[in-house]
Amino acid sequence: MEEILAALPSLLNAWWWPFVRVLAMLAAAPVIGEAMVPVTVRVLLALVLSVLMLPLTRNALPIDPISMAGVAATLEQAVIGGVLGLAFFYSMSAVMVLGYMVSSQIGFSMAVMNDPVNGQSSDVVSALLTMLSIIVFFAIDGHLVIAGVIGGSFQAWPLGGGYGPLLLQTVAWNVAWVFAAAMLLAIPIVFSTMVVQIGFGFLNRVAPTLNLFSLGFSVITLFGLVMLAQVVRFIPEHYVRMSGRVLEMIQQQMTIAAQVAARAAGNG
Repeated sequence: MEEILAALPSLLNAWWWPFVRVLAMLAAAPVIGEAMVPVTVRVLLALVLSVLMLPLTRNALPIDPISMAGVAATLEQAVIGGVLGLAFFYSMSAVMVLGYMVSSQIGFSMAVMNDPVNGQSSDVVSALLTMLSIIVFFAIDGHLVIAGVIGGSFQAWPLGGGYGPLLLQTVAWNVAWVFAAAMLLAIPIVFSTMVVQIGFGFLNRVAPTLNLFSLGFSVITLFGLVMLAQVVRFIPEHYVRMSGRVLEMIQQQMTIAAQVAARAAGNG
């Protein structure tokens, strides 16, 4: 019993750091970090994963969590976990942006419903596409991929080793491809609705007495729904491709961090 009590401080010191990193990553990760998942469930998941990560952190630096060095290390773990979770959230954000763009084009932006995922009101198309991306997320074992990335992050960015500005810059600069990916998916619907609107404009110019603009809204909505039904088939494939790009980006950063750590150890 005395041996267990003597080893308890070191165990708590090794458990606290992965708990902070895992909790920060789960808070920013897609699906698990959404408002529909209770905070207690998120904390319990972080607790279980941090216990499983103990073999990776048993040889961590003995830092007192209550000291200023412990506060700095806690912030370090929170930043690393939050950035990794935000990187995985990019793929889900692309689908959400696609939903808003499609809704504004086909006239569904006024059709608002309560979104349990985001905890606020959103248009119907965005809510449906978000639910589709959640299904794809679990279908490709995204939760297991996140757990694997958490384990690999402790080898790339150990406790007290810092994370470097390159990780933050890479994640920040990749925000642009979220909008590019959403625009790539929305181009067929945007282009087709624009063609329909231009056609109705020409018809209204030729025969202004028919008042075709009163019919144009309904036709654009129906045509947009048909095009959306065609585009939805390709959303899972694009989501998997975007998630693969995010995972490749994280693996590259881990490789660079491991090389920098090995070079620093060699110089030391």
